[in-house]
Amino acid sequence: MVEERYAKQINFRGIGLEGQKLLKKARVLIVGCGALGTVVANSLARTGVGYLRIVDRDFVELSNLHRQILFNEADAANSVPKAEAAREALLKANSGIEIEAVIKDVNSITIEGLAGDMDIIVDCTDNFKTRYLINDVAFLKGIPWIYGGAVGSTGVVKSYIPGETGCLRCLMEVPPPTGSIATCDTAGVINMITGIVGMYQSSEVIKYLTDNKDLMNKSMLFIDLWDNVFESVEVGKKEDCPCCQQRKFQYLEDKMPEAVHICGSNSVQVDPGSSKKIQLKQLHERLQAAGIAVRLTPFILNISAEGYEIKVFDDGRAIIKNAKTVEEGKVVYAKYIGY
Repeated sequence: MVEERYAKQINFRGIGLEGQKLLKKARVLIVGCGALGTVVANSLARTGVGYLRIVDRDFVELSNLHRQILFNEADAANSVPKAEAAREALLKANSGIEIEAVIKDVNSITIEGLAGDMDIIVDCTDNFKTRYLINDVAFLKGIPWIYGGAVGSTGVVKSYIPGETGCLRCLMEVPPPTGSIATCDTAGVINMITGIVGMYQSSEVIKYLTDNKDLMNKSMLFIDLWDNVFESVEVGKKEDCPCCQQRKFQYLEDKMPEAVHICGSNSVQVDPGSSKKIQLKQLHERLQAAGIAVRLTPFILNISAEGYEIKVFDDGRAIIKNAKTVEEGKVVYAKYIGY
């Protein structure tokens, strides 16, 4: 039965039966389950990767559905967390693998625990802060990672292998200044580019896991589908790189949680950094008694107040829609949830 499921890719010379067995043993961390993450998770699950850990802090919204391929209208109507919605969808396609859904923010406090037992990390995020964290933990622990990004009609993919390639900081020692690059809020995004970037990332993962590391693309691939541009740029090691050469992991060492703007959703996430779970039922009862519109689901407490839509998770995080700045988000959090 197993061989029948994967027969077509086992017949492919690059994988074969031995490669399929390696995939079954593999453990992959997917950071972010939006446009790229749903494509990557779908591909790896159907390919037979034995263990997928899908981590995402967000929930499904209607505006996600044009590009985030594992979700449906019911997921959006019920504000299902993206990681859980992806897990449920993928297990219907392949019940023979293990999928862990982690509804959590990836930050300097959580990332080492999430990445420590993984064979490879796939970056499916929408912000450079998280990418620099991934880069730090990957080179600290010697775990390869696949960088991917897409906005408008353009996409970028780059594979990083500790000990063999340089790292993200060889290319850009510090993240680009806030507001200096296009985002999906300002430039939009088409689903064709997210599909291509996600599938290219998946291909790099499969090469690595099936002992075809020599076939991975060590260059940075740039694609613009609208203008028909495909470029490959060589990116070498920087001899004085603070991360991969000097082994200084400054982004990993900064343990201060903070409020952040979430690309594409007109929302601010506030994470107080507490190690204790919040009692959503008690918060629901307190707010309801105060006459505030609240709705409790198995995963999220929904609060509607003063034009804000607030989604509270049991780890204490909240995503506040219509908060224009991180400062405004913190004020709303303090008012309705409290630190």
